[in-house]
Amino acid sequence: MPAESLRWDTLEALKNSSKRKLKYNTDWLEKGEGVLESVNTTPSLSAWVLRQLSSRSPQKAAPSSPVSVSGLSAEPSAPARDPSPPAEPRGAVEWEEVQGDAVENTQKDPDPSISLLSARATQVEGCIRVCEKNHRDKAQELLRQRLELQEEMVGAMASRESEQLKRFEELMELKRRQEYQSVRDMLERSSQEALGRQEKLKEEHRHRMKIQNLKLREAELQRLREAELERQRQVEGRDRLRRLNSVQEEVLQLNTLIDPNSVQASLDLTGYSVRGNQLCGHVSEIIRTTAEGEFPSAEDMARAEGALQEMRTMIGIMRQDIEAALEKKRRDLAEEEEKRKQLELQRQQEVKPQTAAPPAEQKGKQRKAGLQTSAEESTLKWYKELQEISRQCAASFEELNSSKDMQTKKLRMELQKAASIPVSQISSISGSKLREIFDKIDVLLSCKSVQSAGRPVSASQHPQGLDFVSYKLAEKFVKQGEEEVASHHEAAFPIAVVASGIWERHPKVGDLILAHLHKKCPYSVPCYPPMKEGTSIEEYQRILGYRVDDIGVEAQDSFLKRMSGMIRLYAAIIQLRWPYGNKQAADPHGLNHGWRWLAQMLNMEPLADITATLLFDFLEVCGNALMKQYQGQFWKLILMIKEEYFPRIEAVTTTGQMGSVMRLKQFLEDCLKRREIPVPKGHLSSSFWRS
Repeated sequence: MPAESLRWDTLEALKNSSKRKLKYNTDWLEKGEGVLESVNTTPSLSAWVLRQLSSRSPQKAAPSSPVSVSGLSAEPSAPARDPSPPAEPRGAVEWEEVQGDAVENTQKDPDPSISLLSARATQVEGCIRVCEKNHRDKAQELLRQRLELQEEMVGAMASRESEQLKRFEELMELKRRQEYQSVRDMLERSSQEALGRQEKLKEEHRHRMKIQNLKLREAELQRLREAELERQRQVEGRDRLRRLNSVQEEVLQLNTLIDPNSVQASLDLTGYSVRGNQLCGHVSEIIRTTAEGEFPSAEDMARAEGALQEMRTMIGIMRQDIEAALEKKRRDLAEEEEKRKQLELQRQQEVKPQTAAPPAEQKGKQRKAGLQTSAEESTLKWYKELQEISRQCAASFEELNSSKDMQTKKLRMELQKAASIPVSQISSISGSKLREIFDKIDVLLSCKSVQSAGRPVSASQHPQGLDFVSYKLAEKFVKQGEEEVASHHEAAFPIAVVASGIWERHPKVGDLILAHLHKKCPYSVPCYPPMKEGTSIEEYQRILGYRVDDIGVEAQDSFLKRMSGMIRLYAAIIQLRWPYGNKQAADPHGLNHGWRWLAQMLNMEPLADITATLLFDFLEVCGNALMKQYQGQFWKLILMIKEEYFPRIEAVTTTGQMGSVMRLKQFLEDCLKRREIPVPKGHLSSSFWRS
């Protein structure tokens, strides 16, 4: 600053004076007093200062003449080497004020040392003192500012150091936490590793314990299995022994039926008697070989049962021979009686005149007006024949079915399971699975041994076993149609193809299937059984196919659902054949029966809600096959249903029963429009049999 530089110039000039009485201490501002004591003596100014003052004294009257002493306090911007003050108005005013103050001070307190000086010197000395006072005030002000600045700097420094200390403490705390966390993580890892090793040891221990337990369990199971096998062997041995005794008893009883001395029908029975005695001796020989305490073997039982079967066959043949002889005798007697009557008639004709017999013209069949209310005579005859076959089959195993013997009951249950379980397992999963089920049923019907519930069973174990198995098997097929096909329409095809294959190899089972189907669903004949006199309402509803129990008659929807399932099964059987059967053999129940069913159904008056439902189900399943087989004739039949028979169905249908009617109408319209009946859903393709 200019004032500061001028101050230092002045002090340098005073220092370079000859007397050098003025001293400048760097800490004079801090002391604040006694600084100017060294100048209280008689001032002696340097020659340079006096020259400067004397050179400028003539110009003091000028307004612009500066005073060097006042310039020291006015902070001029001139450098230290140029002592001349700047010519400013402020300097002149100060110079006048300094002069006045100096004069006043001289007048008030005359100092003997100053009074000796001239007025000019006195004035200069006063200016110097004023300048020193100003410099002292400025020094104090600067000292105060410097102290404040120092305090601010110290405060800022303290604050910064405090913040740095906080950061350092935070850093140290962070390091401490990190070290603590690392130690904790290390301890946790160590504990986890220890726990892992402990768990591994526990797992190994559990594994070893499990292996030991498995070995112990396996050993126990092996022991139990061996004990069970031994017990089963004992049971089977005792069972075979009992059966062998019963076989011997039956053989002896059958042998008593052979009486060579019988004069009945004059038939010689000596050959039968000899063979019967041989069979009895054969069975007795088997009994003697097992009398030593051992049980009869399976081969012994097979030989004994073979002897029994041969005895039964021989007795049957003998009875047939006796019946034939008796029938011949009856025919002879009838012929003799007829001849006698003819002779008597001839004698009467000789006595009385001959009279002309009334004409017996045979009347041809007249075409009935309208549709029929019952099936044709040939169809009813066929229906009755099938029911008679079913009745006879059921009667043939009545002894097996009503036996109280525990072994017989057990055999009956095993045979029923062997017949029903494979039918329940029929599905469209794969062709190989279906063929496996078919083979199992075929083996059972061939009187060979099959596995049932882990045990071998055969229909030949009982004389009535084959009839029982055939009857139950046919019943199960129809029940699957009644339940499974009714709920899942696609199930009709795998069930039907197995039933068709069994029907082809075992025709008796096919007849029983039809008999059960006709009994549970008379509309599959088709026929509408009339209500006979004396028949109750509940019994007649059972004849029509309804389920009647203590609660009452089943709902119409449930009844239609069951009828639909059985008709769909029948329609599928008609069009399917077992792919692994004899291709050259005739179809036991082919599409011609489907055409017959459809034609006879259309010749009968429709029933509300039933006819529409059954026609729709039958055509949806079998329509495509009938279309391919009969082509133009089939389309004529469909057109006749649409134009002539369908209005009759609508006439007998009430408003609440229009659902089935609308389904049939839509189906007929779509088929006639496209001239095609779609392949039914669930039909078994050729690729199915390769799966």
